[in-house]
Amino acid sequence: MGKKLTKRSEDYSKWYNELVVKADLAENSGVRGCMVIKPYGYAIWEKMQAELDRMFKETGHENAYFPLFIPKSYFSKEASHIEGFAKECAVVTHYRLKNAEDGSGIIVDPDAKLEEELIVRPTSETIIWDTYRRWIQSYRDLPLLINQWANVVRWEMRTRLFLRTAEFLWQEGHTAHATKEEAVAEAEQMMHVYAEFAEEHMAMPVIKGVKTESERFAGALETYCIEALMQDGKALQAGTSHFLGQNFAKAFDVKFATKEGKQEYVWATSWGVSTRLMGALVMTHSDDNGLVLPPKLAPIQVVIVPIYKGLEQLDAIADRVAPLVKELRTKGISVKFDKRDTHKPGFKFNEYELKGVPVRLAIGQRDMDNGTFEVARRDTLEKVTVNADEVVSKIQFLLDDIQKNIYKKALDYRKEHITKVDSYDEFKAVLESKGGFIAAHWDGTVATEDLIKEETKATIRCVPLDAEEENGVCMVTGKPSKKRVLFAKAY
Repeated sequence: MGKKLTKRSEDYSKWYNELVVKADLAENSGVRGCMVIKPYGYAIWEKMQAELDRMFKETGHENAYFPLFIPKSYFSKEASHIEGFAKECAVVTHYRLKNAEDGSGIIVDPDAKLEEELIVRPTSETIIWDTYRRWIQSYRDLPLLINQWANVVRWEMRTRLFLRTAEFLWQEGHTAHATKEEAVAEAEQMMHVYAEFAEEHMAMPVIKGVKTESERFAGALETYCIEALMQDGKALQAGTSHFLGQNFAKAFDVKFATKEGKQEYVWATSWGVSTRLMGALVMTHSDDNGLVLPPKLAPIQVVIVPIYKGLEQLDAIADRVAPLVKELRTKGISVKFDKRDTHKPGFKFNEYELKGVPVRLAIGQRDMDNGTFEVARRDTLEKVTVNADEVVSKIQFLLDDIQKNIYKKALDYRKEHITKVDSYDEFKAVLESKGGFIAAHWDGTVATEDLIKEETKATIRCVPLDAEEENGVCMVTGKPSKKRVLFAKAY
């Protein structure tokens, strides 16, 4: 499998970049800033997608699809929204190419200029709200609960696979409601859905909270978020849900007739998670040997590696293993019997360790004679010998136990890396020496928030939903503060 990974303790960033490529998750493409998601990486994303899609549909949402291109004029209708995305937009100006007359190659046809430029969607609020004007007439059309699985483009100069790329995959929910209360409840509900997915399926503990005014989504009145902590002590925003008020309804003139016959503007939300979750998954659990995947999202949950001499022995092992493979699959467990004769068992062990397969079985002639399997778990690398008649129940136990164990490990790490501080000097010292989340008092002003960010590179990740009322003073200005907020350096 080539040279070993750089250790996390030596260079965490290099370790991450190497692991994503070596584990066959993704690679850089011929288009600057864009990635190719490889089959193994895409298989993990498909599992995430399937689970989230199920959760969305259980909460009453339906999938639709809207255009990739958005007329430039749509963006000028909601001022704060375009201000937030203006610097990241890719713009289509022409619709045709032609051969250069001097034979030098293909050029953009100057006669094919669009009457109005099209923006490649950085997010879809504008095109969707233009559409909702036609879909919503009366209170009977509400609530409108739509989700879209799509790709978006936000022009990035400094990119990193999964975490920040010019094009990425995501889902974006866009809902319309008759009342403010319904819209706020929807935005909060989706934050809780994201948190449940992160904790139950990704085995990644998250903190639920609201963003400060300067960190909100462009055009939102409130942004709810889930924040996770990576193994290098940096935070990662794993999902956001926005209460948009009536801003987009007013910008695109989306009104409805109430039961009393009055015309009112609808109330809106939007919410989304992206392939950034893939980066979060890698950085939350993986180790110096490679990926550690939660069983619920692993494309291969169990791999069986035969140890044999000659094809006759391999065939005998294959016959022995076939009923086990069938039984595991009937129980909904994904299993692979790796009978490739082009690679030695040692190579295969390293490969599946690198790729984070939760459970590995090995079986050789001695195991055949004794009616046993060697069973190894990826999270702790422990190996045990298990009787063939107990191996299914052992695998089921391990898959469940690994899911719980890696969650607990990540939760313990986060608990150890939430630090309360009361002075700015203490804040700076903890930030440099320990990292993680820092709970501190802040005076609520953008000026103080900007100063801290400029001096330390730390941002307010969120005001936690469960933050207790606590009279204190801002660590920078000494002004009164009612509760602590969470700061961290972040991806």
